[in-house]
Amino acid sequence: MAEEEKQEQEETTEPEATEEAEAPEAAEEATTPEAAEEQPEPAAADETPEEEAPAQEEPAGEDAPEEEPAAEEEPAAEEEEEEAPTQPAAEAEAPEPQHPKQIRKLKRSLAPGPPGPQRSPEDRASERAERRRSAQESRRRHRASRRRKRGEPGTGTPPAEREPGPKKVRQGTVVSAGADKTITVEIRVVRRHATYEKVVRRTSKLRAHDESNQAQEGDVVRVVEARPLSRTKRWRLLDVVEKAR
Repeated sequence: MAEEEKQEQEETTEPEATEEAEAPEAAEEATTPEAAEEQPEPAAADETPEEEAPAQEEPAGEDAPEEEPAAEEEPAAEEEEEEAPTQPAAEAEAPEPQHPKQIRKLKRSLAPGPPGPQRSPEDRASERAERRRSAQESRRRHRASRRRKRGEPGTGTPPAEREPGPKKVRQGTVVSAGADKTITVEIRVVRRHATYEKVVRRTSKLRAHDESNQAQEGDVVRVVEARPLSRTKRWRLLDVVEKAR
């Protein structure tokens, strides 16, 4: 039984091997005609780009004139961009002159005509002095003509008459008369407060001049303001209102 099974297995394996050997041969045969058919195709593909190349080159030739102006505009724009930064730089490098000497020098450089001869410092100083003398003379003539046009000088506004105002007069009580020709007067002011309506009493002292020493301590006197008679005296005795008892 075992021998029969082995024979059957060998018989089955042989046809499989023959089939496998035949399969690669059939694949090679199938590939050969396909390759033969495919080989002419690359030639056709090679021909088509050659034919399309002129078609592509023709539009390029037509577009070329249109691209040239753009190429010309680009350098012009680049030149403008290059000039634009240089102008502010030049303005920044050349500030306006501030000193009078620099301004005169700039005016001389901008003056039309050929430059004058070289002058020494003494020549320039003499010319400057001559210009100043001529300017002074022209100013003098102009002022004289204005004075002649105005005529005789007017009197102007007359000074206002000064009328002294009324002098201040105060009444008080003599509290000290010991000094010679000097009395101390106490001034008492009693008035009602404007906001709180409370009676407010204030006292101030001043020194007055008494030429005849007629006022005594306790007298009620009147004093009037005067020119400064000493370091503290700005008042003078006017009269004695009431004698002390």
